[in-house]
Amino acid sequence: MNRILTFLILGFIAVFASDAITGQVQKQDLNVSAIVMFLIFVAGTLGITYWAAKRTKSAKDFYTAGGGITGFQNGMAIAGDYMSAASFLGISGLVYMKGYDGLIYSIGFLVGWPIILFMIAEPLRNLGKYTFADVASYRLKQTPIRTLAASGSIATVVLYLIAQMVGSGKLIQLLFGLSYEMAVILVGILMILYVVFGGMLATTWVQIIKAFLLLSGASFMAIAVMAHYDFSFGALFSHATELKGIEIMSPGGLVSDPISAISLAVALMFGTAGLPHILMRFFTVSDAKEARKSVFYATGFIGYFYILTFIIGFGAIVMVFKNPQYLDVVKDAASGGSPILGGSNMAAIHLSHAVGGDFFLGFISAVAFATILAVVSGLTLAGASAISHDLYASVFRKGRVDSMTEMRVSKIATVALGVVAIFMGIAFENQNIAFVVGLAFAIAASANFPILVLSMYWRKLTTRGAVIGGTLGLASAVILVILSPVVWVDIMHNAQAIFPYKYPALFSVSVAFIATWFFSVTDKSQDAKDEQERFDAQFIRAQTGIGAEGASSH
Repeated sequence: MNRILTFLILGFIAVFASDAITGQVQKQDLNVSAIVMFLIFVAGTLGITYWAAKRTKSAKDFYTAGGGITGFQNGMAIAGDYMSAASFLGISGLVYMKGYDGLIYSIGFLVGWPIILFMIAEPLRNLGKYTFADVASYRLKQTPIRTLAASGSIATVVLYLIAQMVGSGKLIQLLFGLSYEMAVILVGILMILYVVFGGMLATTWVQIIKAFLLLSGASFMAIAVMAHYDFSFGALFSHATELKGIEIMSPGGLVSDPISAISLAVALMFGTAGLPHILMRFFTVSDAKEARKSVFYATGFIGYFYILTFIIGFGAIVMVFKNPQYLDVVKDAASGGSPILGGSNMAAIHLSHAVGGDFFLGFISAVAFATILAVVSGLTLAGASAISHDLYASVFRKGRVDSMTEMRVSKIATVALGVVAIFMGIAFENQNIAFVVGLAFAIAASANFPILVLSMYWRKLTTRGAVIGGTLGLASAVILVILSPVVWVDIMHNAQAIFPYKYPALFSVSVAFIATWFFSVTDKSQDAKDEQERFDAQFIRAQTGIGAEGASSH
């Protein structure tokens, strides 16, 4: 069955490839090397999925790869999960457009990792089984807490998926010549295949391979750029300021007021520590020691990668900006500026051609596609786990369900999420997806992170406080984004935004923490007292690993 499906999908891809040859996008010449490398990657990852499918026999195998991933492998996979197309293409594009201020995102995405390393990774592995809701509901009431945690997870996953699907459609439309709809459908089908048949094991190895390819390609680009300037940052920045002006080395291009800066930092820092597909990866290792190693390696890989994006962004300024080969002539004539083909998000793609020609452009294009596939696979698995493990098995069936039934529900949920992602990706084709990514991080920071961290470290947390605080955090993040300039003015075309800031996290996270604190300390019920008394046993297990699945008291 698996082999038949593999051949069917390969045939499907061949049809899409032929479509690319006959019906390519007018503005971009067909990149044969990109299509060949793309097909090689897809064939290789489908082979991994077939191998993983034969080893995925239980719910534990499906959700956590049997807990047999090493710290180094998991660190590489986490990096693969986190280094999304938004990071690679988006941040380098921001640096290309805004210069120095693009570094805000590079640092912001990285700064959440010390919180995960020192506060979350070890207790999460010791207390949980498959999802972070296992931890949040450890001593609190299962039904309301799991419902809240699953809702936050699914909202974050769906919003993040929309952004990735739209990004993949635009990227493949530009590079491979496929129609936008076909590109989105292709990504959706491959994503479903990886997760349904290979589970976490296949997803992990797809992420590891993608991380290695992305780090290798980005390293080559950065080294090639620096070699042009004898590895002198001063010479690189000097040339960039000659082309774009000294203002690109000054702050204020992206965030001009301190509240927006702090709010963005809160979203990126706490949002990272609340992303369900990242938190889920800590259950794939054998014990808390390996979980800590995972974060250590992941932080190193991710930190190195974000340094590279900064160099790539400035490299694009000096090698792509004003280079006629990469300019959109129509827009250039209309605006008097120098817009590049595909917009600023394609800056890294054009730079790859500038430093390595058609072959390297093909490699980076295929890697960018691999990046999207790996991230959407991890997101889909996290969303499916929330539906099957938290909602179906724990809330609806009250734990009275066997692992095979739970795994079957998870696979059905995967297909459903894949279909939703495809339709939403097509529907959002012409929308500004910046607010979607911002909202995903804001929800993760406002609904997921406060409940997770307080459940592990605050004795007085009660079910009432967690549910009300988490719900208000989730609602305030959504409402404030809708009322912000990004949606209220840019999308709904109103004259003035009701909420003046683009980033709501400072306010929504504060609402979540304050409401959780207030409704917990004012809860005098017997249930609240019982929940507080269970904190000591939970804290001992969280810090020592005694009683944790597959762990020893080290």
